Amino acid sequence: MMMKKLLASVLFCVCASAFAADELERKVHEYQLDNGMKVIIKPDRRAPIAVSQVWYKVGSSYEHNGITGVSHVLEHMMFKGTKTYGPNEFSEIIAANGGSDNAFTGRDYTAYFQTLSSDRIEVSFELEADRMHDLLLDEEEFRKEVEVVKEERRLRTEDKPTALTFERFRAAAFPSSPYRQPVIGWMSDLDNMELGDLSAWYKKWYSPANATLVVVGDVDPDETFELAKKHFGKVPASDFNTRLKPITEPDMQNKLRLTVKLPAKQPYLIMGYKTPVIGSSDEKWEPYALEVLAGVLDGGSSARLSRELLRGSEIAVVANASYGAYSRLPDMFLMDGTPTDNYSIGDLEASFKEQIERLKNEPVSQAELEKVINQVVASRVYELDSVFYQAMQIGLLETIGLDWQLLDEHVDQLRAVTPEMIQKVARKYLHDDNLYIAELDPLPIEKNAKFKRALSTRGKNHGS
Repeated sequence: MMMKKLLASVLFCVCASAFAADELERKVHEYQLDNGMKVIIKPDRRAPIAVSQVWYKVGSSYEHNGITGVSHVLEHMMFKGTKTYGPNEFSEIIAANGGSDNAFTGRDYTAYFQTLSSDRIEVSFELEADRMHDLLLDEEEFRKEVEVVKEERRLRTEDKPTALTFERFRAAAFPSSPYRQPVIGWMSDLDNMELGDLSAWYKKWYSPANATLVVVGDVDPDETFELAKKHFGKVPASDFNTRLKPITEPDMQNKLRLTVKLPAKQPYLIMGYKTPVIGSSDEKWEPYALEVLAGVLDGGSSARLSRELLRGSEIAVVANASYGAYSRLPDMFLMDGTPTDNYSIGDLEASFKEQIERLKNEPVSQAELEKVINQVVASRVYELDSVFYQAMQIGLLETIGLDWQLLDEHVDQLRAVTPEMIQKVARKYLHDDNLYIAELDPLPIEKNAKFKRALSTRGKNHGS
């Protein structure tokens, strides 16, 4: 017995030491180049790969009326060549080195990423540094890409009644906040966009001082920083001092209820409550409580909406609740869904409100709370098991103006949420005076065949 205890003790110490060494090895390292560019590197040696991401602090929420969509169009143009490389040659070189690449634009950021064998990461740095300051903006390529983006808008928004309803909902719910603008831009702005708009946007925002390089993978931090300095350090510094003026949404005077009439098969309901995010809440714990609250309602097949509205009463064929704690500006707690044929939008709205009132009046049981928190935590831990999502979480927080070290405390903050906290945020934010509603009222599709044919014809005029 004594020997077993000794072996167990030794085994525990060995495992603990290995865990501590692994955690030390995964420590995040932060650097700064002389031109102002920030470099964040996190070793993760479980596989011989690395993810490189360059984040720019600019997205649709930085745009103004008349040029919406310019951040996204510029993202497309970043693949269309520089003084050194021809159109699409960036992706071809990455592929030739066994890697993959892409980019994405959001409300608060534009990011470019590559996944490569860790010994090929310098290829990524050389190419990204080149297009950071030597991009060629060709009129012909620009015209092609604007048409590609317009086609994206038709396919993702204008031909999807629920997406179009949601777009109109946000535009009405945010009269002042730039979150009212779609990331892809309004079609009228895309129709009238000029190459000069992109050129000015590129010169204004694509500066080393407005960019962050994030690398996660099988890399040595100091060696990787030297490679970053070799390539990104050559990018000239600029007098980047653009400051955004604070934006305050006006207090709502009347309830917003928007009805959208579109050709559609089913009705659709959106309910949104304006809520704070991390960094803008009255109390630090509120965003975490809202995140857990969303999990109580919609944290899997056993959560309340699925259990009670989909399978129980069968009021809805779709019922969702969502909340994001990370964004540059305050946003919304959202609920949306579609009623079954035997029920109306009014019935679904009443059911959603009934669920909210229950959260206000009945504390969530400890057993249900623990289950939800474990699911939310497991989802976050699972995401962070990926080198790509590790880099994405770091880049996102850094770009929206939060400390990436918040990642280390997020799980602890979730576990600290109590039933009383959930009740408090439900009562404080999820009430009718803070409620915005949009309803899709379907028009018969067969009576709009001419409308659909027109969209189809326009779509066939564009390639890629």
